[in-house]
Amino acid sequence: MQRSGYHHGSLPSALVAAALELLDEGGAEAVRVREVARRAGVSPGAPFRHFADREALLTAVAGEVLEDFAAWQGEAAGAAEGPVMRAFGLGFVRYAIRHPHRFGLLRSRVFGASQPEELRPRLGELELLLNGLVVAAQRDGELPPGDPEVVALGAQALVYGLAQMIVDGFLPAERAESLAEQVLNTYAATGY
Repeated sequence: MQRSGYHHGSLPSALVAAALELLDEGGAEAVRVREVARRAGVSPGAPFRHFADREALLTAVAGEVLEDFAAWQGEAAGAAEGPVMRAFGLGFVRYAIRHPHRFGLLRSRVFGASQPEELRPRLGELELLLNGLVVAAQRDGELPPGDPEVVALGAQALVYGLAQMIVDGFLPAERAESLAEQVLNTYAATGY
């Protein structure tokens, strides 16, 4: 998608939007500051007035993706027909299927060994949502008792692994969502 150029409003937001387009088109490798500036309709040096470097821009994009992912997960949980943790897990996998490059950026910036400081509040909100869902599911007998953080970790490991297998092409794309549903149904039936 070609932009007509930046004219008014928030230049940082316009730069992040252009970078997000590039991410969706070709992954993090496609996000180049010069191309972001071109799409936003500004000079090649303009992004550096708002972002120290490409890494700072990618962190800002990761923040937008994390916000989008959290909203997606909240909607999945809110629209649950059946066990909410199953819906949450399926939402996670569906997000990765529909947005593989965004999932890749989350994997590298958010779900890695360390998160940029500016992303921690958003990640904390997502963790609170998940822990709240786990506690509610435990209370309702859908999940076994135990430390909610450990149960949440197990759930995250399952859906993260499924999502990664799908994005990596290990599971056939045309059957990925169906296979994910079957796996999640199997674990939902066992109380996990």
